[in-house]
Amino acid sequence: MRNREPMLKIEDLSTRFVVQEGVARAVDHLSYHVFEGETLGVVGESGCGKSVAALSILRLIPIPPGKITSGKILFMGQDLLQLPMKEMRKIRGAEISMVFQDPMTSFNPVFTIGYQLSKVFRLHQKLSKKEAMRRSEEILEACEIPSPERIMKEYPHQLSGGMRQRVMIAMALGCNPKVLIADEPTTALDVTIQAEILDLVLRLKKKFGMAMILITHDLGIIANSAQRVVVMYAGEKIEEADVFSLFEKPRHPYTVALLQSLPVLGRAKKFLNEIEGVVPPPFKKIPGCKFAERCPEAMEKCWQERPRLRAIEKGHSVACHL
Repeated sequence: MRNREPMLKIEDLSTRFVVQEGVARAVDHLSYHVFEGETLGVVGESGCGKSVAALSILRLIPIPPGKITSGKILFMGQDLLQLPMKEMRKIRGAEISMVFQDPMTSFNPVFTIGYQLSKVFRLHQKLSKKEAMRRSEEILEACEIPSPERIMKEYPHQLSGGMRQRVMIAMALGCNPKVLIADEPTTALDVTIQAEILDLVLRLKKKFGMAMILITHDLGIIANSAQRVVVMYAGEKIEEADVFSLFEKPRHPYTVALLQSLPVLGRAKKFLNEIEGVVPPPFKKIPGCKFAERCPEAMEKCWQERPRLRAIEKGHSVACHL
């Protein structure tokens, strides 16, 4: 029976950046969790704080200008924010791994793939150079990369975007982590390659028995991949539900608008629905609901009072005055 204690739990996390315009609240009192073997989808427009929250989990926020100002990040009961950086480095990449958005900028261009991949095993598993190279080939094979011996000798710029992303996945899975954070893993790829990469990630996740946080703006990916979904807007969690409840009965106007903007197969439409306006700047102080100026159902209370997140059904919570 699966352990019902969350493997990773974020409580009241706030991450700030000091910018010229003021203090940017990139992540604003965010809480969510993921269970063993589960896929949690985190969705929202660009600029909603999804990636900053993920980087905060691994303590990869650049200081300065960034700083985690409040909250806890509990991994198997241990608060990662209280760990010395030396201990954090042992967890990063070994226990919690991350697949980044752009594989080209995730590799060092002056070292071969084999050198960079083997470094993971030498650092976390203390393998010899020869053993690390052998283990690197094995994990490339596991990630269905053809001719791993040849790929090991290549430099990042010599690989296609899809192949670089496969190598990035191999690097993330090398030490068999307990939690995988996949941050828009298919964004920079062709549509045909996107499906291959996503299918690979999900199969490997099942094979290794990992928990996964899948960050995306694509609700189609979430529908096929996640068990639960967190919807973020302007650094906050505004709705959380299991994937079926969210698609069948979305409760926040923002979630409704996101779903209405999706193309529907067989429905002829000249233009897709759009959410008018933009996400408010993170340094702008807003007393009420951050979505109010874009919300078609906003009332006076929405402009004056911040809605609290509250449970409306079992496992379904929403932050909305409606």
